[in-house]
Amino acid sequence: MNVALAQQPQTVIDKDWWRGAVIYQIYPRSYQDSNGDGIGDLLGIVQRLPYIASLGVDAIWISPFFMSPMKDFGYDVSDYCDVDPMFGSIADFDAVVDTAHRLGLKVMIDLVLSHTSDQHPWFVQSRVDRTNDKANWYVWADPKPDGTPPNNWLSIFGGSAWQWDARREQYFMHNFLVSQPDLNFHEPQVQEALLDVALFWLHRGVDGFRLDTINFYIHDKQLRDNPPLAKEKRNATIAPSVNPYNHQEHLYDKNQPENLEFLRRLRAVMEPFGAAAVGEVGDAQRGLEIMGQYTKGDDLMQMCYAFEFLAKDQPTAKRIVTVMEEVDEVASDGWACWAFSNHDVARHTTRWDMTPAAQRMFATLIMCLRGSVCLYQGEELGLPEADVAFEDLQDPYGIEFWPEYKGRDGCRTPMVWESDNLNGGFSTHKPWLPVAPEHYHLSVASQEDEPGAILHHYRKAIAFRRNHPALMQGDLDKIRARGDVVYFTRSLGDQAIFCAFNVSETPSDIDLPAGDWTPIGAELGSAHPSADGRLYLGPWQVCLALKT
Repeated sequence: MNVALAQQPQTVIDKDWWRGAVIYQIYPRSYQDSNGDGIGDLLGIVQRLPYIASLGVDAIWISPFFMSPMKDFGYDVSDYCDVDPMFGSIADFDAVVDTAHRLGLKVMIDLVLSHTSDQHPWFVQSRVDRTNDKANWYVWADPKPDGTPPNNWLSIFGGSAWQWDARREQYFMHNFLVSQPDLNFHEPQVQEALLDVALFWLHRGVDGFRLDTINFYIHDKQLRDNPPLAKEKRNATIAPSVNPYNHQEHLYDKNQPENLEFLRRLRAVMEPFGAAAVGEVGDAQRGLEIMGQYTKGDDLMQMCYAFEFLAKDQPTAKRIVTVMEEVDEVASDGWACWAFSNHDVARHTTRWDMTPAAQRMFATLIMCLRGSVCLYQGEELGLPEADVAFEDLQDPYGIEFWPEYKGRDGCRTPMVWESDNLNGGFSTHKPWLPVAPEHYHLSVASQEDEPGAILHHYRKAIAFRRNHPALMQGDLDKIRARGDVVYFTRSLGDQAIFCAFNVSETPSDIDLPAGDWTPIGAELGSAHPSADGRLYLGPWQVCLALKT
């Protein structure tokens, strides 16, 4: 590392910038193509950063842009410290950071530390023999006496988590694609190398990381079999129901206690830079509990997100209360990051079959919950899931489980900027995935000119959150449900805000808490108390009130 990059970072003023932040996720392949090859890139992001800043968000999270054979579209890294030419160059990344910072946006990048591509030089060397310098950098194991894999662990992408390698006459572990071998975190050199990766990007000016599959880093050293999971305990929150991955209780292939020490080491590397991390916790049974473990205190990760609100079914008032009560129980000392959509799940407009009024209510709700928020590109436009034909599919996950599960391409189609362009203003060339015809009328340009568009509602909801510190960082008292209405109070210092949400298409009524309350949030359709002092909420209506 050169001397300039090795200098100590400048003094950071606000190490808590992440607490309550709204983070906008960019899937770079599909955001903006700047060079006409049909694939989005870093200079395309630079071009669109003023738009992102206009939303009022605090930070961006960019999905992987590193060197990669793209078997899993960048989540299979072959060089952690360089930009894949598909997306541009290191100089282009510097332009992203510089432009974002000038616009007041923090930059978070997606680090995939649990596994690499099988084309990464580390793995190329590791598989040569059992005695080379990197022989222990990946998870290798001898077969059972009958030649079968060492245990019953399964890949989340289908089939065994073990792949035979003839050179070493051993199996290697892969939690995802066969071409994504898992790194061995029990090897100290692996941890050192990955901490150096984090330092490389921190010195380039990033403000933090989104940590892919954070609970998958470390496996059980004894390679014990996972026990079966009772059918009634299975759910499809992180893998489709057709995937046998759901048939096991994942006690040993992930979620190991040794992971906490690595996370402490990573936090120590980040701390001098004022950087923050949000970890993705993939576990269908213990997601919130692990989130609580990984964000407890001030020496682990700042934030994590689980999949409770990324699940298939639309949250009812009762479900929202159940989730938030569990957070209070298992993660009261931690910090959640909430999301309804991202690059791995069907867009929630379609997933929950929402009307425009329901979309607005949920947009307001997420801005009022305790925690930070991730928004996924196009969510602010109310984009539905795109219907991608089988012949156009790119996602290996969808190809494997078609047609019962169509994969992740439907949420990854290109962003729509214009309504009167063949490719929605995304590219002058045929895009890597087709632009969804049903998206054109929802383009940024058409919504900018329509005062009642959902894009403006998102701007107002984000501004409302930012203008009320109690919503950004305050406490949340006991959350309750009365029928279809979920309600709670957020408070910080002298500011207290009552929040109520009708999570249904039928009218509901509720009483304001005792005391003097002033209605606020008219720009978000907030209800006013009636003459009898009660709140009568229309379908999907909210009430926001400030204690005076």
